Amino acid sequence: MSLFEDNKKRVIDDYERLINRKNAVADCYNGIYDRYVNPVLTADHAPYFWKYDMSPKTNPYFMERLGINAVLNSGAIYLNGKYYLVARVEGNDRKSFFAVAESDKPTEGFRFHDYPVQLPDTEKEETNVYDMRLTQHEDGWIYGVFCSESKDKDSNDLSAAVAQAGIVRTKDLKTWERLPNLKSKSPQQRNVVLHPEFVDGKYAFYTRPQDDFIQTGSGGGVCFGLCEDINDPVICTEEVVISPRQYHTITEVKNGAGAVPIKTPKGWIHIAHGVRNTAAGLRYVIYVFATDLNDPSKLIASPSGLFIAPHKGERVGDVSNVCFTNGAVVTENDDVYIYYASSDTRLHVAATTIDKLMDYTFNTPTDPLRSVDCVKQRCELISKNLEIMHK
Repeated sequence: MSLFEDNKKRVIDDYERLINRKNAVADCYNGIYDRYVNPVLTADHAPYFWKYDMSPKTNPYFMERLGINAVLNSGAIYLNGKYYLVARVEGNDRKSFFAVAESDKPTEGFRFHDYPVQLPDTEKEETNVYDMRLTQHEDGWIYGVFCSESKDKDSNDLSAAVAQAGIVRTKDLKTWERLPNLKSKSPQQRNVVLHPEFVDGKYAFYTRPQDDFIQTGSGGGVCFGLCEDINDPVICTEEVVISPRQYHTITEVKNGAGAVPIKTPKGWIHIAHGVRNTAAGLRYVIYVFATDLNDPSKLIASPSGLFIAPHKGERVGDVSNVCFTNGAVVTENDDVYIYYASSDTRLHVAATTIDKLMDYTFNTPTDPLRSVDCVKQRCELISKNLEIMHK
């Protein structure tokens, strides 16, 4: 066997072994959700024919030509008994693109389609795209809302950027129609999510207005606004803050909508992310809140603290100490699978149920916001438990 054939076989065998690897529930119990041992998507899940020139004439050593650095923040949807992830794939050149992976199982076996998503090139200043949220809307379309990033031409800083909410739609996850970017009063919009139902006959968006690409400035948290026409998407109402940033909490620096809200008998459950400052830099975690079924702009539950944080090896990666989600699915059996990325490097899954999610969301106490009151809250739980234990 030639050097080319030997190396090719090694790469293909490793790839197929990875795709067919079984996953198992991790040994870390909290009663709320199950984590899994292996990530569901990594850079190694990218097909080898995306990275290697398969011709021995032009690539005699079977070298990578177009490497993949990371596979992370993924929109998710459950269709016709299959699980689909529209992942952010980042090349070694730092440019991100979207690609669809599918599996018959929610926790393993994800294989990318042959080609990545080829977005219509309608935004000529756009440099990068990432973090798509998938909404199966009652109007019959599947919408993808994502970050559309371009260079900030008003700044000499080469890292200065402008983020807007790009919008595409599809019926089959294969052919994508690009709509105009969402317009709002804010100069920057990231982490935008389209609500799955009409509200007062209008399209509803969860937004995150901010003054700067990184710094939130006057941005107050996760907001809610309405749009008359999805083909000319403009937020036509005031953006009402529904999940605010708060001092000395997990949302102190910024927060943003994550997965498309999940409809339950008690309300819309939102799985979002919050950011705090630490001596080691920013820490991203996932948290939960709920809004009213009939008025999604009305906050009705806000469990205290974080829901999912980076765990063990999840803390290490391109951007360490980050846990981020923009995709979750619900099956016909009310099983819930939350797809979250760790440290901007790989994608994991946490499994729970609608009942567990409702129990957590509506029965977990809220944050009292002061240490003295948090101690009182905990002591009440301790007293109750000691009384039960000593009966």
